[in-house]
Amino acid sequence: MTQYLLTVYQPDGPLPAPEELQKVMGEVEAVDRAMRDAGVWVFSGGLHPPSTATVLNPKGADVLMTDGPYIEGKEHVGGFTIIEAPDLDAALEWGRRLAAATTLPIEVRPFQ
Repeated sequence: MTQYLLTVYQPDGPLPAPEELQKVMGEVEAVDRAMRDAGVWVFSGGLHPPSTATVLNPKGADVLMTDGPYIEGKEHVGGFTIIEAPDLDAALEWGRRLAAATTLPIEVRPFQ
């Protein structure tokens, strides 16, 4: 089986209202539970905002360190799930379910 990265793209800006966020998190927990029950779940996690990032950028013999995201954008990686699936179609189905739960774009990409 191949491992796949399901990346959650989250828009920059404030979080949804608490009642809306609670509903979304309940949906995400249901998909997570279904992944575990199906035996495809490997690992998942949410990330702090991009402002907490530190970027290490090699420049010749040095490595420059800067605070914050590498580039400004309208969205950022908000979290991820790693699954093991028999093929891309199965991974895409889990990605579809996660997208429906989060109401956010999900990128599905196989590990090499």
